[in-house]
Amino acid sequence: MSNEALTMRGPVHGTKEAKRVAVGSGVGAVIETYDFIGFGTAAALYFGTAFFPGADPVTGTLASFATLGVGFAARPLGGIIGGHLGDKLGRKPVLVASLILMGLATFAIGLLPTYQQVGLLAPALLVLVRIIQGLAFGAEWGGAILMSYEHAPWRKKGQFTGIVQAGFPVGLLLANLVFLSSVGLGSEWAWRVPFLASIVLVAVGLIIRSKVPESPVFEDVKAKGDIVKSPIVEVIKTDWRNIVRGIGLRIAETAGYAVSVTYMISYLHTNNLADKTETLVALCIAAGIGIFATYFWGKLTDRVGRRPVYIWSTAFAVVFGIPMFMLVNTGLFLLIIATIVIAYAVCQNSLAGAQGAWFPELFQAKTRSSGASLSYQISAMVSGFTPFITTLLFVSMGWIGPALLFSIYAAIGLWAALITRETWGKRERALAEEAASKTPQTVNA
Repeated sequence: MSNEALTMRGPVHGTKEAKRVAVGSGVGAVIETYDFIGFGTAAALYFGTAFFPGADPVTGTLASFATLGVGFAARPLGGIIGGHLGDKLGRKPVLVASLILMGLATFAIGLLPTYQQVGLLAPALLVLVRIIQGLAFGAEWGGAILMSYEHAPWRKKGQFTGIVQAGFPVGLLLANLVFLSSVGLGSEWAWRVPFLASIVLVAVGLIIRSKVPESPVFEDVKAKGDIVKSPIVEVIKTDWRNIVRGIGLRIAETAGYAVSVTYMISYLHTNNLADKTETLVALCIAAGIGIFATYFWGKLTDRVGRRPVYIWSTAFAVVFGIPMFMLVNTGLFLLIIATIVIAYAVCQNSLAGAQGAWFPELFQAKTRSSGASLSYQISAMVSGFTPFITTLLFVSMGWIGPALLFSIYAAIGLWAALITRETWGKRERALAEEAASKTPQTVNA
């Protein structure tokens, strides 16, 4: 890789706003995750009876997980729209618009009538707002991660994007803390309050994001007249292989999470291995550790490269699937906590930490938003319906079915990592060091 190619990553030492951009993007990720992932917790614990009553517990869970999956199915469309606009109009407008859309949809969930109040209209409205959530979340990631990546110093791309990626466990922690505190409010308000409370976070996020400057890389592309007429079409034509690789890389992380966290919540509850409070406590502990773990993994990729972290983490996840369920099946609370922490902080956070820098580096600057968003969000369809599929596997095969599915997802990620080029190897790191030594550092990035 030449220095010319490296310059498409932004200023050598980053911009003076690099830290503020990373934090601002991370705060947005917190809010979006709180809203989107909170739905998963509510689907596992409450929506089966609130929106799909009259069915046996398994059928109710299947129905609520199917609704959960609809949001994930909408994410690729959101990624296409957000990626296209990010390459055409800039990264910042996408950040602001996605946050507003997500906030309004999430607040609306807290106001929805239940099946007992309006019948079939209730689940129909739930599906509608879930689709809106999916569109917003699909547009969010590409804008947030690219803003941080393109403002960050060359040698600290993993560290700065790790701040953004760490926003996701923060959102998970906040969502589950609110759900934990609302358990005593009764079956209906226990799920309404967390969604209604999100409007406060959205207001704070909008204030922060409105002050974030546009990406210097996008400004450079715009100044050179390199903006592509149809970024999505262009990136599919010229970079479809990297899109496919990105999908494989992402499946191990997002679909693996769907088994080890989203489905696991329901599994522990329905099999009387842990009650709602214990399950939420375990998730909160895992999320709290995950905040620091994600940042650590991202920073580690700056030292050893993106690819090694992915290879070792997915290899570990391949062999962890069966032990993961064997440990929680003991019903011992400490082992349940330890298992969820390992599944989240190691198997999931390590991959998320590496993705923040690796995905943008796989694509050209002029189609980067579209390419990264497309590969990232298409895989979400798999993860979205994974809890539904996993529940069916459990019914037909017992716990071994979900365990094997987790390992299969990890194997897909391992295969993708092995066939994807390293973008921050020894040569790239050496060139960056040389460029940094020759370039005056005028800002403290």
